[in-house]
Amino acid sequence: MRHHTLAVLGLMLACALWGLSFPAMRALHMEQAARMPQTTTAFLSAWLQVARFGLAALILLPFVCGRFRPTRLELRQGATLALWGGLGMALQADGLAHTDASVSAFLTQAYCVFLPLWASLVQRRRPSLRVIAATLLVLAGGGILSGVRWDTFRIGRGEAETILAAFLFTFQILTLESPRYTGNRALPVTVVMFAAIMLQFVPVSFALAESPTDLLTAGASPAAFALVALLALACSVGAYLLMNHWQPHVTATEAGLIYTTEPVITSFYVLFLPAWLGGFARINYPNESLTPALWLGGGLIVGANLLMQLRRRDVPETR
Repeated sequence: MRHHTLAVLGLMLACALWGLSFPAMRALHMEQAARMPQTTTAFLSAWLQVARFGLAALILLPFVCGRFRPTRLELRQGATLALWGGLGMALQADGLAHTDASVSAFLTQAYCVFLPLWASLVQRRRPSLRVIAATLLVLAGGGILSGVRWDTFRIGRGEAETILAAFLFTFQILTLESPRYTGNRALPVTVVMFAAIMLQFVPVSFALAESPTDLLTAGASPAAFALVALLALACSVGAYLLMNHWQPHVTATEAGLIYTTEPVITSFYVLFLPAWLGGFARINYPNESLTPALWLGGGLIVGANLLMQLRRRDVPETR
C-alpha cells in the first residue's frame, strides 16, 4: 500500500513538472521573438528541441556508463520514442506560440481518446459507444477551447498543431506499452530518447535558420538560458524519470486517470506564472483567467479522458 501511494505521488509530481512546460515554452517563444523578430516559430520550435533535450541528455550522460550502458533493444526503443515524441513536442512547442498555455494543455490530453480509436482500427472492430461518446466530447471541448466559428469552421494553427501533437504522442505511448521492450531499463532508454531527439532536430534547425548565428543567438540571453534549463532539468529529466520509474507500479487505467491532472495543474499555474515569467524575461506575458470557455471546454476533455479510462478495455493493461 505504501509503495502504491509513493507511485501515485510520483506520477502526480511528474504531471506537476510537465505542467510547468506550457507557460515556460510560451514565455521562451515570446522572449526569443522579441529579440529575433526575423525568425520563424518553426525555427524556434526546432531549436528548442535541440537545446532542451541536448542539455537533458548531457545531464544524464554520466549515469549511463558501465552496467547502465544501453542494450540494443533499449537503443531501439529510445530511438522510436524520440521519433514520435520529438515530432509531437516540436508541434506542441510551435502550437504554443499561437494559443494559450491552458488550451494547449487540455488539447494535448486528446491522446487518451486516440489510443482506443487506434486499437479499434488495428483490431478491425467498430468503436464502442463509449469511444464514440468520448470522441464527441473531445471534439466539442476542443472547438470551445479554440474558439471555432461554426459558420466558417476554422480552427487556429496553435490548436491544430496541438491536436496533431497529441496524435503523435499516441504512438509514443504505444511504444512504451509494447511487450517487445519488456525488461528495458528506464534510465538508458530515457537518455537515448533525449539524445535522439536532439540529433533529429539539429539538421532541421540549420535548415530553418535565417543565419547560422541564429543557433547561438536564440539562447544568448540569461532569460532564454534559464528557461531552457528549467525545461531540461524539471520538465524533461525530472518528469520523464519519474514517469518511467513509477508508472510500472500502477495500472495503465490508474496512470491515465492521474495524467488527466496535468491540464488542471497547468490551468492553476497560468493564473500567476506568466506575469512572473514575463517580468523575469522582460516581456509582456499577462496571466490567464479561468474563463467560462476554459471551464467548459477543458471540463469536456477531462470528462472524455475519465470516460475512456474508467473500466477501460480498449487498450491492453501492459504498463
